[in-house]
Amino acid sequence: MKSIVAMAVLWSVACISCMFALSYVQLLLARAMVGLGEAGYGSVGAAMVATHFPQRMRSGLLGGFFASASVGSVLGVVLGGVIATRFGWQAAFGVVGIPGLFLALMYLLVRDYKTVDTASTNTAESSTKGDMIRSIVGSVTVRWVCIGAAAQLIALSALWAWLPSFLNRVYGIAPDKAGIQAALVVLAGAAGSLVLGAIADRAGARYENGKFIAVAILSLLSMVTLMFAFGSGHVGVVLTQAAQFRLIVLGGFLATCTVGPAAAIVIDVIHPGVRSTGASVLSLVQNLFGLAAGPFIGGLLSDAVGLENALTLTPLTCVIAAASFVLARKGYQTDIHRIDNSAAAPDSQAAFA
Repeated sequence: MKSIVAMAVLWSVACISCMFALSYVQLLLARAMVGLGEAGYGSVGAAMVATHFPQRMRSGLLGGFFASASVGSVLGVVLGGVIATRFGWQAAFGVVGIPGLFLALMYLLVRDYKTVDTASTNTAESSTKGDMIRSIVGSVTVRWVCIGAAAQLIALSALWAWLPSFLNRVYGIAPDKAGIQAALVVLAGAAGSLVLGAIADRAGARYENGKFIAVAILSLLSMVTLMFAFGSGHVGVVLTQAAQFRLIVLGGFLATCTVGPAAAIVIDVIHPGVRSTGASVLSLVQNLFGLAAGPFIGGLLSDAVGLENALTLTPLTCVIAAASFVLARKGYQTDIHRIDNSAAAPDSQAAFA
């Protein structure tokens, strides 16, 4: 809990400090601290949510947890624009930073959680910590889920990054209005993260590998929806602007299907003592090879074949996502039993002495 408070205070203070930046370098450093704080908060926060709730509910709850970031991003842009217009851009940072600082301190009232009991020797502690780390790097399930989650986010981030440009170039929509429409797609994705995570939980409760199969199917549905939305002309179907945008919104809703389940599965199969570390590994892979790669890949394709065709092709990475989740299911039960046995062993409890 202390780490959550520390990270939230760090990014809130860094955001407020942007009000007083006198140069580009100062502003850059302050924004870097905001990113550092948010990154640490997300991983530890996910571990805390997962620990307070049973395994059968984690995909939906973690989907909702991460969806809040998308909602906050949209609200931040809207409020920041309004405040900057009236009071200047410096005031916008302060308005969003000060409430964050207050909420960070409120976390001190939230009940903390314990992973395992404490007690024991240095030898046991050393060996068990090694087992904990191996539960992350040695898990086949974790590796496939990381690949699948990153592949899905390539399609999603390319859509989010290039949709305003698409609306402006194809339909002549003004940049500000195109941004508003793109924000609606982001909000649809936030809703999808929560709803589809709950669907994955339901599937997992009914069938042994239901969660993995459900995510794979939803990933392929998002691919088909987005490819048809942008590439319907290639199959002789002409969509109206309104019909196309509705399909894009639906595709954005479906494309976040891996957000909650990926985090839940990773947390399920790693040792309780390193849940935050495991969540941070997943976050690192998703950001580097998913969220960051998507706009870059979309840009390269746009230069080569045009923006509309680029947005038609980028959802193909969902095939990799679906296949990865199908493959991840094979070692899931084995990893679960291994972690259950490890967490129950006396040496495991010793690691937190």
